[in-house]
Amino acid sequence: MTGCWIGRWRMARGRAPSADRQADLCSLLRSLDLTYAASSFGDLALKAAKAGLTHEAFLYELVRGECEYRAQRRIERDLRRSKLPREKTFATLDLTRFGAPLQLQIERLRTGAFVEEATNCIAVGRPGVGKSHLAAALGHELILGGHRVYWTSTAALVQNLLAAKRDLRLPRALAKLDQFACVILDDIGYVQHDRDEMEVLFTLLSERYERRSVILTTNLVFSDWQRIFKDPMTTLAAIDRVVHHSVILDLMTVESYRAKEASEQHRAELAWAPATTASPVEVGA
Repeated sequence: MTGCWIGRWRMARGRAPSADRQADLCSLLRSLDLTYAASSFGDLALKAAKAGLTHEAFLYELVRGECEYRAQRRIERDLRRSKLPREKTFATLDLTRFGAPLQLQIERLRTGAFVEEATNCIAVGRPGVGKSHLAAALGHELILGGHRVYWTSTAALVQNLLAAKRDLRLPRALAKLDQFACVILDDIGYVQHDRDEMEVLFTLLSERYERRSVILTTNLVFSDWQRIFKDPMTTLAAIDRVVHHSVILDLMTVESYRAKEASEQHRAELAWAPATTASPVEVGA
């Protein structure tokens, strides 16, 4: 394979500048998996000649474009694999609702350092405060930072792991999840597990403990987690593994945006509602 590549390169060197030589160069670049360079070198060469750029400057622009193209391709590939909701990013999240202390925690999380340290993140709050949106937005930031992420509802993941256990594929399923630097489990508090389901969830948390990160969203404070894991000792063990290295986002005092929107809509409807009774002046007129 290497000899064939060298032979083609030598043949290309011996030819005068021509469309054939450009075609050979394009083919050589594609054989090196330099897709952007193969499709762009011609236009960049013309621009470099018009701008009087050196060969080094032209090469720099070509390589920089290739790197940017590959980075964008990686981001798109990782986004598809992540299953993240595409619309739930920081661009569509109103951070002012969370208050200054929470905003500071969130800004630190956005750096992705917690994933590099195998630290967990738990967002605890009532329904409608934006826990899922926040977790998804962090997932998007992690992917931009080069980390692989997987998003799933806790209920769906538990069922998948339970099916894998029944088919004697649980170690393989856990190994597949281990490829992701961060697994985001949405709505852990809504799931009422039986013993088998509880066991596979506990196994996942134990497998990732101090090795990989987990982001959890829940409407239950830790004292209510026995509703999830049933057994008191298992509950304590699960909390210990999740909380030991973790950042806890306390959203319990944040107002539900759904309730806020409903309240604002109701006030707007009252403001625009037509009067249904005449005033005393109108009656006496």
